[in-house]
Amino acid sequence: MNTLTRTFAASMLAVATQAGMTAQAAPATAPVAAERTASTITTADGVQLYYKDWGPKNGPVVTFSHGWPLSSDSWESQMIFLASKGYRVVAHDRRGHGRSSQPWDGNDMDHYADDLATVINTLDLKDVTVVGFSTGGGEVARYIGRHGTGRVKKAVLISAVPPLMLKTADNPGGLPIEVFDGIRKGQLDNRAQLYKDIPSGPFYGFNRPGAKVSQGLIDSWWAQGMQGGHKNTYDSIAAFSATDFRDDLKKFDIPTLVIHGDDDQIVPIDAAGRSSARLIKNAKLIVYAGAPHGLTDTHKDRVNQDLLDFLQK
Repeated sequence: MNTLTRTFAASMLAVATQAGMTAQAAPATAPVAAERTASTITTADGVQLYYKDWGPKNGPVVTFSHGWPLSSDSWESQMIFLASKGYRVVAHDRRGHGRSSQPWDGNDMDHYADDLATVINTLDLKDVTVVGFSTGGGEVARYIGRHGTGRVKKAVLISAVPPLMLKTADNPGGLPIEVFDGIRKGQLDNRAQLYKDIPSGPFYGFNRPGAKVSQGLIDSWWAQGMQGGHKNTYDSIAAFSATDFRDDLKKFDIPTLVIHGDDDQIVPIDAAGRSSARLIKNAKLIVYAGAPHGLTDTHKDRVNQDLLDFLQK
């Protein structure tokens, strides 16, 4: 890594760490949209969020928060399944990702959580089950940490990054900073190639012996990632790796389901899913034997059924 890249990476980590290592106090007022259309919500700081709102409008509500560097399209298998079962399913593209606008600043977990709050408040969603995958699981955790559970009925964390991905003095089971520096370097050197390499290998477990490789999934992952902003997705690496969600998880006071694969090469289960389940009061952990990080696609039928069972309880 050259000096410029190392300095930039270190500075981005420092910013993310300062802003996100602890749960932040909730905003003084509940955020609502400055402007809204049928498919976009504009936040108070001028960021236009693209969103989907499928299924019957009077159905029980489920929101979906996606992973890095993807978009709400990554949830389509779960959304169409639950919508067909009578649920109202809502998902937005995170700021700087997908079809949402690409702000230069504010690419951190506090803003992500406030954006989710803006979507929920603007659409006046109540008794919501909030579902988050990977980085989206961090978004859900920080949302509850900052905004509480007044509008939330249940929560689901799937292959999620909490409690804390980064190895620190008080988090020895985390991943070393060199792992995330490598992702940052790959992003700056050749983002297009990095976004081919991740889904072709560890994300879906396609690097495992005997894996059945889907070129369609690889291409979809690449297309979603490349639609996001270069700086936004770069900043998000620090947001998902350096943010400490431990205090946020302790504020969960609603039924919570944690789903994680025990062959997750991106977000290892011991440092993430199992640790989160221990911190969240009365959380239920379901371990998918042999499943990779991207199990919402590779094991979508099982995920869909587990979600439905949890929603119906």
